[in-house]
Amino acid sequence: MLPLRDTAPSRKVPIATLSIIALNIIVFVNQIKLPYDQALDMIYKYAFIPSRFISGLTNYESYIPLFTSMFIHGNILHIISNMWSLWLFGDNVEERMGSFRFIIFYLLTGLIAGFAHLIFNPMSNVPTVGASGAIAGVMGAYFIMFPHSRILTLIPFIPFFIRVPAPIFLLIWFVSQLRSGITGVMGGVAWWAHIFGFLAGVFLYKKFLKKNKYYTR
Repeated sequence: MLPLRDTAPSRKVPIATLSIIALNIIVFVNQIKLPYDQALDMIYKYAFIPSRFISGLTNYESYIPLFTSMFIHGNILHIISNMWSLWLFGDNVEERMGSFRFIIFYLLTGLIAGFAHLIFNPMSNVPTVGASGAIAGVMGAYFIMFPHSRILTLIPFIPFFIRVPAPIFLLIWFVSQLRSGITGVMGGVAWWAHIFGFLAGVFLYKKFLKKNKYYTR
């Protein structure tokens, strides 16, 4: 299922969401412009590698990739899918939180996702990159905050468009991540980062809401 848009348009320009998307794109463009060896060096330097983190717990530099890895992507499809999901769900969540709180929320859920990946893969030497853990946190917040929203979804290969209630769409997504994490299907994907990023969004979103009273839609 390919989500195209939701039925809960934001009333303000999502400055933080757009800025995060722009930063990811800038990093990716600069990454692909590098020669292959330099691009590989960049990934290994700024990606999150669990075994490297474990071996350098007392070195503050070991914590930097927890943040920088959120802004690096492996290929064009990786960044497009992540940034589209962030755009689809981020504007509404940002509107409820405010731009500054949204950025803190985004980074925090991304960090929690990174630590979840660490717990399940402590000895892994594989570089982990991508914004999906933090975006999963945004999706978790959206799941609770917009129970009446619907997601216009394309069913590929038919093609067929349907409006799926947002909670159902996101629940299906979460269950698919959980199933993949448990079964180990498609190795190389940080399933547990997605799972715990989503859960972090579900349980932490209230801490970041504006004081104004809002109604769900």
